[in-house]
Amino acid sequence: MGQYGRVLLSIPSPPISGWQIGPFYLHIYALCLITGMIAAWMIGNRRWQARGGSPDQFETIVLVAIPVGIVGARIYHVLTHLGDYFGPGIDPWSVFRIWEGGIAIYGAIGGGALAAWLMCRRGGVRFSSLADSLAPGIAVGQALGRFGNWFNQELYGLPTDLPWGLEIDAAHRVPGYEQYSTFHPTFLYESLWNLLVAGVLLWADRRFRLGRGKVFALYVALYGFGRFFTEGIRLDFSYDTFGSIRFNQFVAALICLAGVAILVWLVKFKPGREESVYLPGREAPLDETDEPETGDAELDADSSAEPDGVPPAEVETDDQKAPADTD
Repeated sequence: MGQYGRVLLSIPSPPISGWQIGPFYLHIYALCLITGMIAAWMIGNRRWQARGGSPDQFETIVLVAIPVGIVGARIYHVLTHLGDYFGPGIDPWSVFRIWEGGIAIYGAIGGGALAAWLMCRRGGVRFSSLADSLAPGIAVGQALGRFGNWFNQELYGLPTDLPWGLEIDAAHRVPGYEQYSTFHPTFLYESLWNLLVAGVLLWADRRFRLGRGKVFALYVALYGFGRFFTEGIRLDFSYDTFGSIRFNQFVAALICLAGVAILVWLVKFKPGREESVYLPGREAPLDETDEPETGDAELDADSSAEPDGVPPAEVETDDQKAPADTD
């Protein structure tokens, strides 16, 4: 028995990755992603309303951002795995078979952010306010979505004999590592890190009343920092394009540094929190139910002040009874 076989404790991989329902195969990975999206939606919507935003406007923006984010996630994955989709004997149409797997969080955030920014401009709301509202929920959603990698037995790390090593079936082991049975559970590392990030964001937002994009910038910096290390121990990584530094690891470092730089700039030049989530002159109108019904109220008041059966003109006042002497 080898070094990595002498483990007393380990994390087992799930025996299934989905269910066959008629002609369709329901991937548990997809359910994990959907659960994460719902969590991000609920947390973000609640925070958006707490900042004075309209829930209907939030729904409109997010319903556009989600599908665009999925497209962005697929595009990023394909661009970083060109050899899997183009070449001799490879069907290029597999690029569009997203149900077979292959999406990337960097592309999802980039595509979703672009769509959300455009929708915010159209709707007259501040993108920074929306991003700050969504940031903690996105981190929670990522934590839940990572469990899809557990069910798929993918994106695990280097071999390890630590008690929390992840058991990987022989059929799912990366070529060259068939002799090992337990690996670093990078899905769990990243999931726990994302939950920690969400907690830090909520605490910092409440403690310092962050606004104007600072919560999202802090999320970007913290997520990039954690992702840099998990990418460093993953086996099935994207192709190297910067020498010994993996592409996704290089991107994680850039994202982290960009988040730090933006956060520092915002703290220095954009202190405090914005007074409204709406752009100047684009404030949300009052609902019809919120508008004071002054006309009806005045009519009711006039009618209630009139004696029954006596026209308004015939109501005698004290002044009419005793007119003042103007001489």
